[in-house]
Amino acid sequence: MRLFSNRRRPVHLGPHCAERLPRLVPEAHLDGWPGLTPALPREMSAPGPQSVMNGLARYQALFDAARRGEPAAERAPIPGGPDEVSANLTAGCYFLDADAAATCLVPSDAWFSNSTTEMATHRWAVVVLIDFAHGVEPGRPGDDWLVGSQQAAADLRATELAVITAGYIRNLGYAATAHTAQASDLNLGRVALQAGLVEISDDELRNPWSKRGFGIGVVTTDLEATPQGPLAPRSWGDRIRSHGPLWWLGFGGARPGWGRLRGEHRPLHMGSYPMERIQRVDAATTLVIDEEIPRVPQRASFFDRPIHGDLGTKFVEDRKVFATKTPSAQAYVSMIRSMVPHQDGPVATDMALGTEDPNVNASDVKALAHFLGGDMVGICPVPRYAWYSHDAGGEPIEPYHQNAIVILLDQGYETMEGASGDDWISGAQSMRAYMRGAEIAGVIAEHLRGLGWSARSQTNALSHVLHIPLVLNAGLGELSRIGELVLNPFVGPRFKSVVVTTDMPVTSDRHIDFGLQDFCQKCTKCARECPCGAISFGDKVMFNGYEMWKPDAEKCAKYRLGNLKGSACGRCMKTCPYNTEGLLSQRMWLWAAIHFPFLRGSIARWDDRVGNGSINLLKKWWWDLEFVNDRTVEPSKGTNRRELDLNGGKFAKRQKIAMYFADQNPSPGAVGVAIKPNRKEAVERGAAAESPAAARDRLDG
Repeated sequence: MRLFSNRRRPVHLGPHCAERLPRLVPEAHLDGWPGLTPALPREMSAPGPQSVMNGLARYQALFDAARRGEPAAERAPIPGGPDEVSANLTAGCYFLDADAAATCLVPSDAWFSNSTTEMATHRWAVVVLIDFAHGVEPGRPGDDWLVGSQQAAADLRATELAVITAGYIRNLGYAATAHTAQASDLNLGRVALQAGLVEISDDELRNPWSKRGFGIGVVTTDLEATPQGPLAPRSWGDRIRSHGPLWWLGFGGARPGWGRLRGEHRPLHMGSYPMERIQRVDAATTLVIDEEIPRVPQRASFFDRPIHGDLGTKFVEDRKVFATKTPSAQAYVSMIRSMVPHQDGPVATDMALGTEDPNVNASDVKALAHFLGGDMVGICPVPRYAWYSHDAGGEPIEPYHQNAIVILLDQGYETMEGASGDDWISGAQSMRAYMRGAEIAGVIAEHLRGLGWSARSQTNALSHVLHIPLVLNAGLGELSRIGELVLNPFVGPRFKSVVVTTDMPVTSDRHIDFGLQDFCQKCTKCARECPCGAISFGDKVMFNGYEMWKPDAEKCAKYRLGNLKGSACGRCMKTCPYNTEGLLSQRMWLWAAIHFPFLRGSIARWDDRVGNGSINLLKKWWWDLEFVNDRTVEPSKGTNRRELDLNGGKFAKRQKIAMYFADQNPSPGAVGVAIKPNRKEAVERGAAAESPAAARDRLDG
């Protein structure tokens, strides 16, 4: 939680007010820093027998394997010069949750003696720093797993950022190599010193903004970027400007120095968001008739149906490139795909001692998920209907795990502020969250298997379970007007999910109630702003056993896949009143919306009056570029830049929602066989759908 908004702070400046630090010229000490560069600080604690180190090592090696590659054959039409390149690359690292990032010149004395290839052309570097997580100490939940693994976890995250950034640069047509803690051609500390991310203090390297240790990742490249210089010695006045009361409170939008405002007073297993303050209830706030929910094949998803030609030949091609339409998204997707073979694996023959208590396990798992970068975590049993009946190849799936660990990944408020929701960054926002989720879930599943419990990560690339029922059942949100989407009280719909299924005994979380059903009934902003009219203005209906505002999944899929002026679409997320920055003032209106139902309609209207959901151009850091045929080009159709449509919704009374019930799904075995959807029938079925009131009367009778 913060006191001051960062709406006026450009993304490339990052969370710390590093622009207030005095610096030397970028070329300073380029050929020989006085004395040897101190080693990076190392973690003092040693890992124990139940440490997560094996899981971290598996994924460290996986990312290291992708640190090199060939650049695209043609160079991208990059707008602007070195200043814009530097801003783009550093902002991209902050989009990936770097704690600090900078571009610099590569000092010649940083290269190891056998690194001649890069030395010849790689004159510039992008450097990222990842802090150790807070709250890892003996006596806390998860300590047996986490103590002694801080450095490895920070190194993995720094490696992820370096590998992704290098892949992005190569997609722009420039040479780039990632250098990591386990695989590097240069001295990481030396380059971080040159970039001004660290300084020498008491004969060791230290980050000016944290007393904890850190991991470093470096990308060297021949893409020219304006360099930062090393940090200069600071006077008393300099320290007041950079580390005084304004920094302590986070004035101007920088990350506050006061640990309580950063959430560091909270135990790690509870996470950064106070979900414990949200009312818990025994059942979902929408009617869910378990025995009437059918199991469905993956073939029925409207994002899988285009693969088989159900929506026509155009959408077959659109589906192939849907996830890789931008150079950044392509870099994320390549890593997502590389993790698929590691989602499952052998289970240790001996069960680890002390892992039989479900309460202890639940706290430990949550601590581990937050430690690895998850934003929120919930746990629930996996109902039979949450398993796909058949996989993408038409093979039957028999449920094999009892429990689900559900992790939410925030897609990033800052970046969404600068977007329309359906422009060229939208797909990258999704893939960034999916990539991080696959990494986190993969490490967790690997760790649980090492403790003797069967576990499998269920990711966007390959999942045997439907995520939405599990997000709902794990107490992470309520079903919203957006439709087949659970909305969280703190990040709204602005998240992606990843799941780990397991047989480890873990205590489940209860459902939550924060008044969303009444709020969404009074607010139709997402329906008004939907570019294709796929979100219902009407009332809730019963669909396959669920009470929900049913969206037109066919319309949504066609728009997201066929979007010519952007990549995918998240406009409903962008414009939702619950898409908030997390300020104290916003927490206050959330409290009011929960406790004073009569205010909910006014809050929804006020959201429009203050312009929430409009584009903040200061936050637009990315280039609108498209990745086509293995090269990056300017989009031929331009870019969506939608502002709020305050007069929208005129077609609400004429809206017709097509609803494809389970009995209308294609056969699971119809792989590669086009089954055209009968839209006329689906609209008629939608108009005749049972109301929740009628369903309740039927059940009571």
